[in-house]
Amino acid sequence: MQTRRFGALAGLAAAAVALGVAEAVAILTGATTSPLVSVGGVVIDSVPAGVKDLAVSVFYTYDKLALTIGTIVVLALFAAVIGILATRRRIIGYIGIAVFGVVGIAAALSRHNAPWYAFAPTLAGALAGAAVLRWLLGHEAGDNATLEERRWFLRAAAYTLAVAAVAGFASRWWSTRRGVEADRAAIDLPSVPPDRVAPLPPQADAGLPGLAPFVTPNKGFYLIDTALVVPRLTSEDWKLRIHGRVEKEVTIGYRELLERPMIERYITLACVSNEVGGGLIGNAKWQGVRVADLLDEARPRPGADQVVSRSIDGFTAGTPTAVLRDGRDAMLAIAMNGEPLPIEHGFPVRMVVPGLYGYVSATKWLVELELTSFADFDAYWIKRGWSAQGPIKTQSRIDTPRDGANPHAGEVMIAGVAWAQHRGIAKVEVRVDDGPWQAATLLPVPSIDTWRQWTLKWRATPGRHRLTVRASDNGGQTQTDAVAPPAPDGATGWHSIDVEVK
Repeated sequence: MQTRRFGALAGLAAAAVALGVAEAVAILTGATTSPLVSVGGVVIDSVPAGVKDLAVSVFYTYDKLALTIGTIVVLALFAAVIGILATRRRIIGYIGIAVFGVVGIAAALSRHNAPWYAFAPTLAGALAGAAVLRWLLGHEAGDNATLEERRWFLRAAAYTLAVAAVAGFASRWWSTRRGVEADRAAIDLPSVPPDRVAPLPPQADAGLPGLAPFVTPNKGFYLIDTALVVPRLTSEDWKLRIHGRVEKEVTIGYRELLERPMIERYITLACVSNEVGGGLIGNAKWQGVRVADLLDEARPRPGADQVVSRSIDGFTAGTPTAVLRDGRDAMLAIAMNGEPLPIEHGFPVRMVVPGLYGYVSATKWLVELELTSFADFDAYWIKRGWSAQGPIKTQSRIDTPRDGANPHAGEVMIAGVAWAQHRGIAKVEVRVDDGPWQAATLLPVPSIDTWRQWTLKWRATPGRHRLTVRASDNGGQTQTDAVAPPAPDGATGWHSIDVEVK
């Protein structure tokens, strides 16, 4: 029994060293060449859409963190078993490390735009892990070992684990932060002429406690993407290529993009995975260059009904070409709420398209626009069963009071937000229990491309009550009460909450 325990500890120490060394080497070769990142990326790309939906619903925006932790736990169990088996036959331990190496190298080389040296971190980690396993097993403190031999083994294994863990975390931290923060901080955003700015009405935000602010702060804006590690691309390295079914291929650098005519608009983005009443939605002030202007320069050929936007990490989204050229303020955004795009929100450049869910439009870390057709190419989420075109559905949400709240009897302010991007909200109604629908007060908005705050004063009576909200767009269409999940094209239903009035 003692031999098994020490074997398991030796396996864990060897695995920790392998990962720590791999992360250190990935500082030089790029964060995406790390075995944890590359294997995690393969898992993200390979699991069924239903599993991803479950992960988002359970872990929300921490789904990728949960995947990383889960991968480490699985690797730790594998390492412990290999260490135990290696106490009987040393070759089994080396075979286990070789399996780790083969899986990590294959995953790293399979990633989009992987450099030829992507194998280096995993190979270096595997060799280091094998050396540590050999060293520790050579001093194995088995059942017949003396007390001093056991103490030495425990100290050696513990120190090795601690150093490897610190080195791994420090390497990951450094590899994901070097260079890009300073580059972003040095960006001097170009000014936007007044006639290309959509001013914010002074009464757009009610400023009520619990009500989502009209402008979502950058740090509070939802984050949903497929990148296990946030891509780190400097403005100097960034280039956009517009190609495919075009008369003229166009390539643009970041400095050239900043010299083009800019617009500034408030636009609400929403994730198709957002449940009714959910928080995967936010409104921000975006600055950028109209996509239509760039497409006009490239001159799409007949039949090019889809623009495929591609991220530096290989993610793709397919947007109808007609939507990008119908006059709406679709843009290549360089700024968010008055500052260069946050790195996690797509720095240096991302797509922002009002009226479409993000999975078909809001590509971050954008490097390509390819003109093609829906018949010829299925983008990332379409291959996984989601609808090819994702217009945002009319939705509304109660923000205050919260579900399960206990307000006092008397006047209670009910408030929330409603959205129907690029159609606009014309009416919001609230119902108390099974009573009549009451029209809420709508606050002004800068355009039809943002969500809209609404308020309603309610004379609350003691007891338990259910509050329900629904909205209608400017076309006269009222959101449906039919309940449907997010897949395949967005959730539907009315948002309701229950309160107990004192």
